[in-house]
Amino acid sequence: MDNHTAVTTFLLWGFSSFPDLQVLLFVLILFSHLTILVANVSIIVAIKLSHNLHTPMYFFLCGLSFSETCATIVVIPRMLVDLLSDSKTISLPECATQMFFFSGFATNDCFIMAAMSYDRYTAIHSPLNYQMLITSSICCQIMMVSFVGGFLVSLSAVITVFNLPFCHSKIIQHFFCDVSPLVCLACGYTFIHEMVIFVLAAFGLVGSFILIMISYIFIVSIVVKMPSAKGRHKAFSTCSSHLSVVSIHYGIASFVYLKPKNSGSLREDMLMALIYTVLTPLLNPIVYSLRNKEMQIALRKVLGSASRFLPSVQRGNK
Repeated sequence: MDNHTAVTTFLLWGFSSFPDLQVLLFVLILFSHLTILVANVSIIVAIKLSHNLHTPMYFFLCGLSFSETCATIVVIPRMLVDLLSDSKTISLPECATQMFFFSGFATNDCFIMAAMSYDRYTAIHSPLNYQMLITSSICCQIMMVSFVGGFLVSLSAVITVFNLPFCHSKIIQHFFCDVSPLVCLACGYTFIHEMVIFVLAAFGLVGSFILIMISYIFIVSIVVKMPSAKGRHKAFSTCSSHLSVVSIHYGIASFVYLKPKNSGSLREDMLMALIYTVLTPLLNPIVYSLRNKEMQIALRKVLGSASRFLPSVQRGNK
């Protein structure tokens, strides 16, 4: 076997190409992160406190908001520290841990969106038996399977990548530990390893996307047969928010993780990954709040209660 110097730390060098923009990027990303946290937490609280939202669709939306929030917490705080710090080192165990949790939550998002599409199909196909078919226990089981499946896929990817020796460089041309920039540093990265990574990514992205498309093919076939135009519009309107989120999520994720890699695509990958980690979690709650009247009403109640609570706390402190 070739002798390679054991790598124990990496340098996250993604933003070092933009030294004049690091303060601006810090402000923009910090604002986006705080907005993501407020928006997703507001959705979770609104669903929890509004009894009319205690349905499978909103249960899965709550799980999606929680998963996306966790994914951003895994990546963005570290990103903000590196933007203002001269030392951008990350140890190998920290890097593996970051990849494991980010990939796990990201894959879990895909599985939850597939579950949401099946829920919409069941609601349209069997509205009279919907509550018996999609019970709270079944929703919890689906959510548990999504989390376990997502983290098993992530664990497989982490084991595949970090069993490789790293010898080319310690510099990761990215702002967090992702698969693509790490395999560029690995020695002994063969076609077999590449296929394992591709299959894992395809299982999470393509597999769940196929399930979503199958659900919507059946939904469309049912809706077009409805005699009432009002009924067709109502059926499609219940799916519009989910379809918008699916389009955003899968469009960007497929570009990042499924397109062929080459040596000149690292900066392009980093830009798309930044959009995927910051913009996508920001757009999802906006889409659901703007296109869903029930959610708008619930959010107004939550924000109204918060606005009344804050002045009372300030008066109590005085």
